[in-house]
Amino acid sequence: MDYLTQDKLAILGAAGAIGSNMVQAALSLRLTPNIVMYDPFEKGLEGAAEEIYHCAFPGARVTWTTDIAEALSGTSYIVSSGGAPRKEGMTREDLLRGNAEIAAQLGQDIRAHAADAKFVAIIFNPADITGLVALVTSGLPPSAVGTLAALDSTRLQTALAQHVGVAQDEVTGCRTYGGHGEQMAVFASTAKVRGKALTELIGTDALTQDAWNAIQERVRQGGKRIIQLRGRSSFQSPSHQTIRMVQAVIQDGGYEWPVGCFVRKSALGFENIMMAMETELGAHGVTWQDPTGTPQEIEALKESYGHLVKLRDEVIGMGILPPVADWPKVNPHLR
Repeated sequence: MDYLTQDKLAILGAAGAIGSNMVQAALSLRLTPNIVMYDPFEKGLEGAAEEIYHCAFPGARVTWTTDIAEALSGTSYIVSSGGAPRKEGMTREDLLRGNAEIAAQLGQDIRAHAADAKFVAIIFNPADITGLVALVTSGLPPSAVGTLAALDSTRLQTALAQHVGVAQDEVTGCRTYGGHGEQMAVFASTAKVRGKALTELIGTDALTQDAWNAIQERVRQGGKRIIQLRGRSSFQSPSHQTIRMVQAVIQDGGYEWPVGCFVRKSALGFENIMMAMETELGAHGVTWQDPTGTPQEIEALKESYGHLVKLRDEVIGMGILPPVADWPKVNPHLR
């Protein structure tokens, strides 16, 4: 079986449902045969690895370890789902302190053992903040670190397709930007349904204003809804989308959804934050540009940014991150 690369891929949190599904997705998409599964939960990790072995992927050379140095050494691509999971009744922000501390340790481990990593994807919540913490502490360039932001946009696509009654891929240009959470900015101006602008449908019998408002709320509460329906947080969709992000870096393109990325300074006034923007993924990593939208959409995006700034400053207040002005002392790429 041909693979896109022979480079090593480390999947952290691999004993869990997200991590183990990512291993299977990476092998199914033929990213690389060289995958190391890491998790401190040894018994569960061995079990997850055994299941992967039982899949009998041709050419796969999957290993597992509870030693983070072994997992990261020589690794080109890193995916981490290793934070505490979100449970029913919790917001992503409820996980802030504990998962920010985990992200800080991850960044330090990357600095020590994988300083030449080509791309790191952070997906444990609140992903915008954990990704930012991992970036600052790792010493990697901003283009080498991204967070999972696609699920908000794919949930928008899903809800619109189900409401209108068309195939999901007939709804295009679905975009949510800003934070990955209830404060996200949902854009209507970028979307089309069978080639017709969504803005032309809103307010008609096909999509009344009330229905559009309900769809936006469903998207904002998409993760919560999965927990209510399944009794646990999402694992199939984040696994698939995250591995597709890594795939795009390996094959130099092909990822159509927004990515959470580091914004040093934007024309819209966003500074020193990790957030979903209009992005491209390729061999160079992640690059971004400011989204375009209506004045109301841009205002919603600025509100989402403001929420992320508050979370970032909370983490700084906890002592997990230094003040913004001191970030270049920790990571020279952030000058």
